[in-house]
Amino acid sequence: MGPLQPNAAELVLGLVVFFLIFGILGKAVLPRIEKTLAAREDAIGGGMERAETARAEAQRIYEEYQAELQAARHEAARLRQAAAEEGTALIAVIRAEGQQQRDQLVAEAKVQLAADRIIAEAELREDVISVATELAGRVVGEPLAELPRTRAIADAFFAELDAKATAKS
Repeated sequence: MGPLQPNAAELVLGLVVFFLIFGILGKAVLPRIEKTLAAREDAIGGGMERAETARAEAQRIYEEYQAELQAARHEAARLRQAAAEEGTALIAVIRAEGQQQRDQLVAEAKVQLAADRIIAEAELREDVISVATELAGRVVGEPLAELPRTRAIADAFFAELDAKATAKS
């Protein structure tokens, strides 16, 4: 009985035990192994699919973000342009108002200067008449202020001066 000639009872018993173990392993252990392998394959393959899906979603969100950012930049540029135009318009309006106020102030100042000149000239003429009358009275030795003709002479003198000034201009 050697290895080439096995005992029939041992061979049958060995085959029965082999098929019994094979059946138990096929029914209990093999489905668990297949289930674990399927889970691993799903984890690896499905993970790749989920990663690709997540990457595509991230790319879509990034493109939306870039579009919104570009729109915001465009809106900001439009607002800056509008503000610059509005500022330029306001500066022009304020400049025109300032020019108008300046012209008005200059005109008022000219009127006031003319009025002050007339008043000063009238006061100065009165002072010149009184000083001239007093000086002439000292030269003559008599008071000339009470003479009615003194005022007429002074008025004639100033009228002649005014006529010469008008002729020159």
